[in-house]
Amino acid sequence: MGVMTDYLTMTADMPPTRSTAIKLYDESGFVGMRKAGRLAAEILDALAPHVVPGVTTGALDDIVRRMSIEGGGAVATMGYRGYEHSCCTSVNNVICHGIPGDRELREGDIVNIDVTPTVDGWHGDSSRMFLVGDVPVKARRLVEVTYECLMLGIEQAKPGNHLGDIGHAIQKHAEKHRYGVVRDFCGHGLGRVFHDSPEVVHVGRPGTGPELRPGMFFTIEPMINIGKPDIRMMDDGWTAVTRDRSLSAQFEHSIGITETGCEIFTKSPKGLDSPPYS
Repeated sequence: MGVMTDYLTMTADMPPTRSTAIKLYDESGFVGMRKAGRLAAEILDALAPHVVPGVTTGALDDIVRRMSIEGGGAVATMGYRGYEHSCCTSVNNVICHGIPGDRELREGDIVNIDVTPTVDGWHGDSSRMFLVGDVPVKARRLVEVTYECLMLGIEQAKPGNHLGDIGHAIQKHAEKHRYGVVRDFCGHGLGRVFHDSPEVVHVGRPGTGPELRPGMFFTIEPMINIGKPDIRMMDDGWTAVTRDRSLSAQFEHSIGITETGCEIFTKSPKGLDSPPYS
């Protein structure tokens, strides 16, 4: 017998609190997530021309903050567990949660920018890789395969499938290329809560884990390393890097399970879902 999964059907008047049960949202939830997801995608679209050699990660963070507020939203990361910035900027061997600051991007860098604006309390969580100037082929290939991993995972996101089907599709594709899939961080439920049930692990066996049902909202956000999957935490308590110092890439979408498949809330309106962006 598998572990029983609890599901909770959400109505508009229910308080937005974390739960171990997996929330199932109605059409009003889809409407809210579309707005938040679109703002996240528009912010990432607007960043593309600014991610160039010489720009600081702090300057990119300023653009994210300004656009979140101008777009009628707020910034979920600001003040979250003491975090003081509007996005995460993870460069080269940084897996996730790199903190924006004075670091200047250099020719050949790869950087993940992860944004989570909220609109009317709904969270639009998305990240993309950006190539800084002329990037070596090995790094570009990692970025391509990581995006393919995300989309193969999303292909499995449909009612009747299980979270293990998503993880398996990602793991199989990454390991075929001899890359390591990070286990220490995973995707998560979201909605009017930033991080909720379920945990979306990016490895797995088909048919295992919670069943996917219409109205489930969650992120898929594989972190793929050229080397081994192992991580090391930096002293700032946020930044995770590859233990073997190899390059790492990540893409993230927020999705909702529909009656027939899934809806990607954070798809780029300009078709800039993966590089090159120009």
